[in-house]
Amino acid sequence: MTHPMLTLSKDVAAALADGQPVVALESTIISHGMPFPRNVETALAVEAAVRDEGAVPATIAVLGGWACVGLTAEQIGYLGERGLDVPKLSRRDLPLALVSGGDGATTVAATMILAARAGVEVFATGGIGGVHRGAELTFDVSADLQELAQTNVAVVCAGAKAILDLPKTLEYLETHGVPVVGFGTDDLPGFYTTKTGLGVDFRADTPAQVADLLQAKWDFSLNGGVLVTNPVPSDQALDLTRVDTAISQAVAEAEQQGIGGKDATPFLLARVKDLTGGDSLETNIALIENNARLAARIAAERQARRAHQTA
Repeated sequence: MTHPMLTLSKDVAAALADGQPVVALESTIISHGMPFPRNVETALAVEAAVRDEGAVPATIAVLGGWACVGLTAEQIGYLGERGLDVPKLSRRDLPLALVSGGDGATTVAATMILAARAGVEVFATGGIGGVHRGAELTFDVSADLQELAQTNVAVVCAGAKAILDLPKTLEYLETHGVPVVGFGTDDLPGFYTTKTGLGVDFRADTPAQVADLLQAKWDFSLNGGVLVTNPVPSDQALDLTRVDTAISQAVAEAEQQGIGGKDATPFLLARVKDLTGGDSLETNIALIENNARLAARIAAERQARRAHQTA
């Protein structure tokens, strides 16, 4: 049952009622992830990629105090033009945004919450948040990880954002029982790169195998998400050494300027873009569209299994 403060677009509501596959998409990437107008162009292209695979896109945000699952092109444009003026919402921030009547761009965590509340089980994003470098001193750990531990949504991504401490992020996910699946790979993708040298928990080579894992997990009441890591297409991937050099410089600059918390990720991603001459932005766009296509295929397989169970 949906909540009075949750509103579904006509397309999303019809798809859920008819048993069609739906893919959730976040809105932080629109307002905080890249500059205007590329942010709007990318968001619309990602929605188109989901539709091309036979699923319905559900971009999620808070607008005027309403939790919106499924946005119009005009609403996406509005978020893109306002950019950083739109507050960034995680689990902690959702109640205030809903009662204040304001707007908000949903992070991975907040998108998972609203997707699950609407009945959407598959979510595509670029990369999740995780354990930040130096977290043993700062305790800076993204709420995305805790949400994965408790909310029944499959998150398709290109791994955790490369600016993070990836080994510690994997340790956190293991502790909280979140399966990390490598799609077509045994090696954890590195967001901008196809490999990190770190292993995944399971390898799946088809969307059907991912759907089978979701069914086994959730039908057995093992609550919590599944992280499906999908390598960026190799022709769009960046060189690992080049990326590491840019990230190290960006992290050092953030420390020098005292930038942390919710401001850290946008700053670091922007600096990596500058330090790679804009190449990281193009890679980011390519991997998001790639993840959206995979998420749509997984959603279709998941929906087919649900239909079979009720037949």
